[in-house]
Amino acid sequence: MNCVIYARYSSDSQREESIDGQLRECQSYAERRGLTVLQTYIDRARTGKNDNRPAFQQMIADSKKNLFDVILVWKLDRFSRDKYDSAHYKFTLKNNNVRVISATEPIDETPEGQLMESIFEGFAAYYVAELAVKVNRGLTENALKCKFNGGSVPFGYKIDADQCFQIDPVSAPVVREVYVDYADGLTIQAIVNKLNDKGIRTSRDGNLTINVVTHMLKNRRYIGEYKYKDVLVENAFDSIISNDLFDIVQEKMQKNKKAPARKKEIDESFILTTKLICGKCGAFMAGESGTGKSGKKHYYYKCSHAKNKKTCDKQAIKKDWIENLIFAATMEILNNQDLINYLVDTLYEMRNKESSELPLLQQQLSEVEKAANNILNAIQQGVLNEFTKTRLDELTERKEQLETAILQEIITKPSIPKEQIHFWIDGFRKLDTKNHDNQKRIIDIFVNAVYVYDDELKISFNYKDGVKHLGLREFEGSSLECSGAPNGANLNFSAICFFSNMMAVAIKTSNCTRQSTRSN
Repeated sequence: MNCVIYARYSSDSQREESIDGQLRECQSYAERRGLTVLQTYIDRARTGKNDNRPAFQQMIADSKKNLFDVILVWKLDRFSRDKYDSAHYKFTLKNNNVRVISATEPIDETPEGQLMESIFEGFAAYYVAELAVKVNRGLTENALKCKFNGGSVPFGYKIDADQCFQIDPVSAPVVREVYVDYADGLTIQAIVNKLNDKGIRTSRDGNLTINVVTHMLKNRRYIGEYKYKDVLVENAFDSIISNDLFDIVQEKMQKNKKAPARKKEIDESFILTTKLICGKCGAFMAGESGTGKSGKKHYYYKCSHAKNKKTCDKQAIKKDWIENLIFAATMEILNNQDLINYLVDTLYEMRNKESSELPLLQQQLSEVEKAANNILNAIQQGVLNEFTKTRLDELTERKEQLETAILQEIITKPSIPKEQIHFWIDGFRKLDTKNHDNQKRIIDIFVNAVYVYDDELKISFNYKDGVKHLGLREFEGSSLECSGAPNGANLNFSAICFFSNMMAVAIKTSNCTRQSTRSN
């Protein structure tokens, strides 16, 4: 079986050793499993919170060529840290007959494995606060000194060797011109056209756009204000714009502000987003709304191919009806004590396995501390010069980076007692089941996929033998033949919804194989 390896690290503060470690683990896994590695795709200093990653996109495109069967990653968070991106791209890969495998996390394609993957994400939330405090300690110290903390440098400023903001004599006059022009009555579009005609480029060598200029006109850094989270310092550095001019511009922008056109709300309030799949063509069913002749709003899930490509004739299905039905079926899982005990045992075993990365990080930390002690001993013996000072600063910075990386590794995979795991899972039973966020949370973790046919639902749960077939004609209120939007409806993707009381639904369970289970 052929495979490719995908490796990624998130920021410039991490080093090439991170990629080397990921590739080493993946190569070792491939050898043990008899996989043939054809290629590696690597994204450096790219976050996994979005899909703006060149190598990642190239890998997804290459999956259509049917050259490889498996994408091997060190950990699943290397593939994506965003669950919607993850669901979307795994669905794309599934259609290309490619699956994603973690080399260090024992998560397989069984429903239990999918549930483990979902619950891992839930556990991370318990430790994110502590992690944030540790990781951001140095950033907060920088903020108190009004130093640059990463990200984009505001147009008009530059960063000096001490990581402090300094006015850029080349671009700062452009900022002043933008403010004066807007205060004098020019529109943002007119300002954009004027700057582009002059050949002015952004710091990334791109054209000026409405968004760039709008952000420029709202940026309080231009009046010397420094803000990082809870740290706010006025007159932190030299200002480009006077306070009076800034206030004039803000007042004018407020007056010129039009009521924004109502955007299509994201479908997060549709709790089956990325879970509901058309049984006819295999496409995702997305949330949409329609307004009837009476002015009443109606909410549905509709096959994306039927909506956009007109290549499927699957009818839309009522939102509240199907969500209540699936949620009621999901709640049955939480009342199965044998299943809960099984999950606790499995999670406990998986979470308490040793980290393969931690020993390497600890070894590197030991070497850095030893080198730093040698420098300190030299200084105590009178060897103090520019080299020893610079070297000691480098080692101190590296020590802080390694301590942060070690803490991240420990927090990412902490040792958790069985009682805590049991308490966490049991907590779902005590949630307010009429609360939208609680319903969404439960669905996200326990439901893998729901296949919608004209006369049947096939629900794939994230647990052993977790496939249920529901004959839709059994349930009052299905009315599939008339479940589309009313005649004269104006359809648009929208997601404003308030849940009605959850229906009491009796679910008939049949013993089915897992062959229809969707790979996540």
